[in-house]
Amino acid sequence: MRNRTFADLDRVVALGGGHGLGRVMSSLSSLGSRLTGIVTTTDNGGSTGRIRRSEGGIAWGDMRNCINQLIAEPSVASAMFEYRFGGNGELSGHNLGNLMLKALDHLSVRPLEAINLIRNLLKVDAFLIPMSEQPVDLMALDHEGHEVYGEVNIDQLDNVPQELMLTPPVPATREAVEAIAEADLILIGPGSFYTSLLPILLLDEMAQALRRTPAPMVFYR
Repeated sequence: MRNRTFADLDRVVALGGGHGLGRVMSSLSSLGSRLTGIVTTTDNGGSTGRIRRSEGGIAWGDMRNCINQLIAEPSVASAMFEYRFGGNGELSGHNLGNLMLKALDHLSVRPLEAINLIRNLLKVDAFLIPMSEQPVDLMALDHEGHEVYGEVNIDQLDNVPQELMLTPPVPATREAVEAIAEADLILIGPGSFYTSLLPILLLDEMAQALRRTPAPMVFYR
């Protein structure tokens, strides 16, 4: 990596979730298709949590945020994707982008296909891959050994949890593992270590791929 810049790299992979990954992807958007984001899919709060409780599926909120951050050409489509419903009705607080991704998920064979359809619609060049295409949640054992279920509740813990795990066990998305294997540089973070970063690392295939890769890794706090 010495004397090399981002412009010299063919494949940069960023891992994370929340708003942190979106900011990283936005700052590196000039890399275009040389940039790949691997996105945490365990969120169970807000609009995302409501959709998951009603319809099941993976968490779309962090993915939607990354896509929003990568939109370079404002359009009617991008305005629709970013729209959030107000008022006090059943749609209040829902982001239309989350609903669009969920609808396309229903119409597609794979969640990754839904993401690519939206990327093409909004002219987003960077690749985005969910850490897993199967529904999964985060669970912790708190400092007293009690089970704490869901990212929202884990974020509210006052003490460091004894253990974190994914429930149920799920496989990593194949393209995410391949992206790690082919990366010239891997960026991890910034974001909540326990709820944005660790979920990806708890996937066995991802952990193994990160151990095997010769690519330099940069950890943002």
